[in-house]
Amino acid sequence: MDSLKGPDAAASVVYRKPTLADAAAVHTLIQRCGELDVNSRYAYLLLCRDFAETCAIAELEREPVGFASGYLKPSDPSVLFIWQVAVSPDARGFGVGKGLLREVLGRPACDRVEQMEATITPSNQASWALFHSLARERGALCARSLAFRVQDFGGQQHEEEHLLRIGPIEERRE
Repeated sequence: MDSLKGPDAAASVVYRKPTLADAAAVHTLIQRCGELDVNSRYAYLLLCRDFAETCAIAELEREPVGFASGYLKPSDPSVLFIWQVAVSPDARGFGVGKGLLREVLGRPACDRVEQMEATITPSNQASWALFHSLARERGALCARSLAFRVQDFGGQQHEEEHLLRIGPIEERRE
């Protein structure tokens, strides 16, 4: 990953739709990130197969360095829910997370997206910064509310999750 060094690091990252063949590497990437909930390999197979239009993978030198998973809410397809944004520790600070979100938002499947949602733990400052940065870039407002309480996780040690709603989503501003 020597391409991450120097002024052209961000330009070296390639963003694309995931394929079924990416699922195992995505699972490994999520495990390497440490702070994210790791879902089963089966979940990543489904995301890479059935939700590829609203997921994205970032590669550097043909190695995965980032993955974003999302879906259009069945109850309101104008809302894109972002489930996870994972960036390899080696690729952090180069705009990969925002690049993944831009990639998904730029797809035809998201042409009618007006709002973006994500749940974020209060301590996940990197995610708060990422989504607020995207909101500023898109000229969107942010609203925050409690999504899941600690007890909603059924005794599992998990921090509460707050819902961040961004919108309206406009075209990218340069």
